[in-house]
Amino acid sequence: MISRRRFITGALAIAGGGSALTTVSACSGGSSATSSSVSAELQIVQRFPQVLVPGNVRIPVSLANNDGMLSTDSGTELPETLTANIVNAETGEIVIGPITAKRHDKSLSIPYYPFRADIEEVGIFSIVIDGGPLDGAGIQIMDPSQISIPLVGSALPPFDTPTVDNNRGVDPICTYLPAACSLHNITLTDALALGKPIAYLVGTPAHCSTGTCSPALEALLQVSEKLGDSMTFIHAEIYTDDTATVVAPAVEALNMTYEPALFITDAQGIVLERLDAVFDADEINEVLVTLGLQ
Repeated sequence: MISRRRFITGALAIAGGGSALTTVSACSGGSSATSSSVSAELQIVQRFPQVLVPGNVRIPVSLANNDGMLSTDSGTELPETLTANIVNAETGEIVIGPITAKRHDKSLSIPYYPFRADIEEVGIFSIVIDGGPLDGAGIQIMDPSQISIPLVGSALPPFDTPTVDNNRGVDPICTYLPAACSLHNITLTDALALGKPIAYLVGTPAHCSTGTCSPALEALLQVSEKLGDSMTFIHAEIYTDDTATVVAPAVEALNMTYEPALFITDAQGIVLERLDAVFDADEINEVLVTLGLQ
């Protein structure tokens, strides 16, 4: 069962976001914000669940102060980019870097920075932001055999997701407001048989205390309007009803322990990318362009 309103991040799990806070003394980069224009003591917030395996790893982070994560209207000028190194937590050796990440905040109140790094070994690492403490924020790269959620390169398993014609015991089938979204017209099973790329989002707009699920769905809707029938877009809820106490079968079918997650497949149903926890329309579009799907 999912621990309600938590991301699972191993020993670092914190209610409301599964995030560990690490002090940052300065943040560099960006055309509008520099180290001199940012608060002297900010913090790094992990925005990713610890279900990472060797390969190209996505590491989204946000910035915070003692009052919490910094929003677009917090009064703190946030940098346009952050620069970091990936460090072996055991040896202290820099294994990757420097790497940079642009700020993303389209339709989001809390900006995030999605770092990417090719980490090829299982182990414990840290992402160390320029100007931050040497211990950075922890990243655990796990043996793929220990991860049950579908990984990049694996087939997305078919599942009869709830639709407007058959809710399959999930009511409501969509908690998006003011009305259910338009991504419930076909099951995932049927979509996989169409021979088209798929974008499959699992998340609950109404019951996501971290505030990422509704923006994630809105972002996917924007992309679906742009691409039309060239891809199949599907959304599935996390819970069976509005009490938000019983996990929906769609979640169990994927062995998910966090939300939201967006699975992007090729025409054969092979997962090409998985965006976890936080993402906006700009990042989805960037991924689709990189994958040649747009």
